[in-house]
Amino acid sequence: MARKDEISAGLLAFRQRSALEFLLAHPGGPYWTRRDTGAWTIPKGLVRPDDLLAGARREFTEETSFTPQGPFIPLAAVRQKSGKTVHAFAFEGDFDPAGFSSNSFELEWPPRSGKRKSFPEIDRLGWFGYDAALEKIIDYQKPFLVELAQMLTNAKSPA
Repeated sequence: MARKDEISAGLLAFRQRSALEFLLAHPGGPYWTRRDTGAWTIPKGLVRPDDLLAGARREFTEETSFTPQGPFIPLAAVRQKSGKTVHAFAFEGDFDPAGFSSNSFELEWPPRSGKRKSFPEIDRLGWFGYDAALEKIIDYQKPFLVELAQMLTNAKSPA
């Protein structure tokens, strides 16, 4: 399957403290070790087109060890530069990042060494306010934050 035909889905957890906060994940593995700004993501993974929400829930649990509870708010899909479509669903929740654990993946490391090494899919998880989250999250996922913040603002406004 070509990258442009791939579909990912994930969950964007949020909570309302003194201000709106988003739960973001830092990718594990050697390529992301020194990257912070513009490197964080929502927990997500490859799914079938007929399995978006169920797949997003499964990926969230695999990557965080937390069980998400709805209701789930569908957000507009985005496209990565590779052409892959990413779907997201938001939900309100409150998790302690210190208690997470992530599944892992194997990679030849160092490159061309013939040695395989295991890395966590996510090495850090954290809550961020709106402005900090916009700095931390990978560019193509920024629309998820903007859309959800706008929805929540509109829901609070009197009609």
